[in-house]
Amino acid sequence: MTTVDVPPTAEAQTPAPLPRRKRNGIRSWFANLPWPARTGILVAVVAAAYLLPYTADVPVIGPQIITTGTDWRTTLFTVSYYILLSLGLNVVVGYAGLLDLGYVGFFAVGAYTVSLLSSPDSLWHTHWAWLETIPVAVAIAMLSGLILGWPTLRLRGDYLAIVTLGFAELIKIIATSTPGFLRGDTGFTRIPAPPGHHADGTPLFGVRDSTPYYWVGLTLVIVVIFAIRNLDRSRVGRSWLAIREDEEAAEVMGVRTVKFKLWAFAIGAFVGGLGGVMFAGFQGFVNSNTFVLQFSILVLAGVVMGGSGNIAGAILGGALIAYIPERLRGVTDPISHTDLFQWRFVMFGLVIILVMIFRPQGLIPSRRRAMELRDRRKEAAPE
Repeated sequence: MTTVDVPPTAEAQTPAPLPRRKRNGIRSWFANLPWPARTGILVAVVAAAYLLPYTADVPVIGPQIITTGTDWRTTLFTVSYYILLSLGLNVVVGYAGLLDLGYVGFFAVGAYTVSLLSSPDSLWHTHWAWLETIPVAVAIAMLSGLILGWPTLRLRGDYLAIVTLGFAELIKIIATSTPGFLRGDTGFTRIPAPPGHHADGTPLFGVRDSTPYYWVGLTLVIVVIFAIRNLDRSRVGRSWLAIREDEEAAEVMGVRTVKFKLWAFAIGAFVGGLGGVMFAGFQGFVNSNTFVLQFSILVLAGVVMGGSGNIAGAILGGALIAYIPERLRGVTDPISHTDLFQWRFVMFGLVIILVMIFRPQGLIPSRRRAMELRDRRKEAAPE
């Protein structure tokens, strides 16, 4: 008896689909929500952020969160412009993969531009209002980013880091060695504050209450977040990703690497200059000692610690590097009775070491970065 081979059916020929890995975490939970729920949560978070100056009045939470050695609302403003700087540096370091150790230089350019245009101490005697200086300050900061980037972005790795470090030191040296123009250690005084008045005629942006400054800073942070988020999802963001992953391969595929690296530097410089504008308007005083190297290192540490290449990570990192030192100010060690604020950099160093050991991708990493590190660990693991 002969047997007839029956051809397999289409169902038998098609392999069974692999089980889809279930994603956990707040990010996936939020992404799976319907858009009305997501919008409502975002509105609630933003509203809570605007109400943070009044946290001190909350009976249980307030005393645990507010800073004791410095004004709580001033601390919130400090947190806002540190977050702004972290977002700007995250574009350069996290998205484009360019190591920038001189980010404080763009911060200084923005602050000095405001000082030269508005302070009575300036040789120009222009006496501009604070709002009038903003477009000029951020434009000059972007131009400085392009001037720095054009001849140096063909460098890579440590060489680029050294050049950017030299740029920040050059700004400080010029400010120190020109007592007539940038006034060196003497600095600029009486820099005007943002406009606005209360109903009784007193200035809205005064020295007693920093809440309006914080609200302005928070508003700018929200605007920058939406702008960077849209850029990340555009062709520019995809080009940054390609450059960060493999610059040679990106060039072969037709990505104009110099152009998009200049984009990253210009946008980062824009945000850094905007932070300098806010700082100058709040302090009312700027001198060469304000812009030290450790400022750039601190912001870079916040980006890496929070999660390079991720907006949420940059926000968390910027908030931590600004809030923790101020929270330690006025807190004494119960044994030696010394101010813990003096040990803030030691504590930061220990925290960063621990994060790099146990969480090398950052506290809130981007999905791409977390997957890269996971694959590298698998490749390095012994078989």
